[in-house]
Amino acid sequence: MQLFYQEHINPEDTSIVFTKDESRHIAKVLRKKEGDVLHVTNGKGYLFIAEIVQANPSQCLAKITDQQADTPKPYRLHLAVAPTKMNDRFEWFLEKATEIGIDEITPLLCDHSERKKIKLERYERVLQSAMKQSLHYRLPKLNQLIPFSEFLKKNEDENCFIAHCEETDKQLLSKSIPLQQSYTLLIGPEGDFSTAEIDSAKEHHFKPVSLGNTRLRTETAAIVGTHTFALVHE
Repeated sequence: MQLFYQEHINPEDTSIVFTKDESRHIAKVLRKKEGDVLHVTNGKGYLFIAEIVQANPSQCLAKITDQQADTPKPYRLHLAVAPTKMNDRFEWFLEKATEIGIDEITPLLCDHSERKKIKLERYERVLQSAMKQSLHYRLPKLNQLIPFSEFLKKNEDENCFIAHCEETDKQLLSKSIPLQQSYTLLIGPEGDFSTAEIDSAKEHHFKPVSLGNTRLRTETAAIVGTHTFALVHE
């Protein structure tokens, strides 16, 4: 099954007007014709079955013939991650986290961050592509880059964790997760969180956790964290 994404579809709608880029892809690249069936999601948990009524490369139209809502995950995961120096590594994380299952991502600006600017539109396209490829019907929410201290002030989750590399008392993340709740996990930059940031996170009730015995790259740690939450809910 090939999945298409149109964010503005609502469950009450009876037809879909595709964007110019998607219309061209459907009509010119995939050579779809009137009467062909498409599978479309709005990224909000819905799958729409639609029949093409106009296969125009400038504006493709389809009528919705059926729809279904997915079953939400039994937990909600928000990862706040410092973008990596190499942009492709962070994009790899976005892609794989979407495939595994994540609800929200916030890029963090930390004391040791080497990347201080991000390309939000490009990251959004990576998320959309990963959602379609993995046949998920929910698009993760991607937030603007935010300083670490500001994020701590805004966070409202009760189950909060910070994964860092300092030799302090930490429990394995897999043994720290109360099931079927909402979580926030902090992952630092290549140089790790500063001691001041770790102390500040603790003051904001973030629990220090370990992701294992090996030292992981930022993007690897973020994927291990994402997968750990998914695994304990299997």
